[in-house]
Amino acid sequence: MERENFLRLFHEMVVIRLMEEKAAELYQQGKIGGFLHLYIGQEAVSTGLISARRPEDRGITAYRDHGVAYNCGVSAKEIIAELLGKATGVSGGKGGSMHLADVTKNYWGGHAIVGAHLPLATGLALADAYNKTPAATICMFGDGATNIGYFHEALNLSKVWKLPVLWVCENNKYGMGTSIERASAVSEIRQKAEGYGMKNDVVDGMDVIKVQEKALQVLDEIRNGSGPQFLEIETYRFRGHSMGDPERYRKQDEVRHWEQENDPIGILQNYLINNNLVSREDLDEQSKLAEQEVNEAVEFAEASPEPAAEELYNHIYVEE
Repeated sequence: MERENFLRLFHEMVVIRLMEEKAAELYQQGKIGGFLHLYIGQEAVSTGLISARRPEDRGITAYRDHGVAYNCGVSAKEIIAELLGKATGVSGGKGGSMHLADVTKNYWGGHAIVGAHLPLATGLALADAYNKTPAATICMFGDGATNIGYFHEALNLSKVWKLPVLWVCENNKYGMGTSIERASAVSEIRQKAEGYGMKNDVVDGMDVIKVQEKALQVLDEIRNGSGPQFLEIETYRFRGHSMGDPERYRKQDEVRHWEQENDPIGILQNYLINNNLVSREDLDEQSKLAEQEVNEAVEFAEASPEPAAEELYNHIYVEE
């Protein structure tokens, strides 16, 4: 089982990496419109977290959501089709990059407004507490979201009501083009949970095994009534904030250092090989399967139809 777990983690991270690289190509070809925020460099965060999730646990995140969607069970075909605005996309081609969601998989999005989904996570957890559902809500957000009102309102109520929610800050060192030190009074983000008497910890987000181990522990505690907890997961995005980011706020030497010394896929690969947990042939096979999966997803998306014109009038009101 442990071997299968390692191979699954590796496969999912490679798929996300390849999917994001392909998305960048498609964007540059003019096939993807709007904004595009890539997850390259942060693959170990969502892969480790979501691998610890049970089917009844809810997942919700911000706009850098492609990898999270894939980890939650949305197929690469549905993701890339959505990026291309096709009818076969997970949101019917009407959501685009920042609005991937599939509630049948307990994946609640994909939200474009910074921090706006945090109160929604509080509501999801409140519903589970009210209905006595033994589930946890995993809410992921960037470090920039911890400086706005939604963050404090959501954490405060979750603690007051002792809700089953795991708050996860993906600290990738920059909120858009602003470093933590220039935007936050405290650079150790987890300290902000102390103001609500909330149990908190920090995790190396470039090591998927460390993320998985911590997530398994914390989610088990939350499901057993510990109340909300907070994790700061330290990571780094290898690409700009979005595709239009000129990246004048950081030096390329810094980026290269992270890419060479802290690549999450390389860290996992070296750990598995050096400890004889899997063979290099096993990893090569997973890499080929991942490449095939992404290539088939692109072919599927490009061959898919555009949404029909009448779709403009669907999903405007909730049907009772």
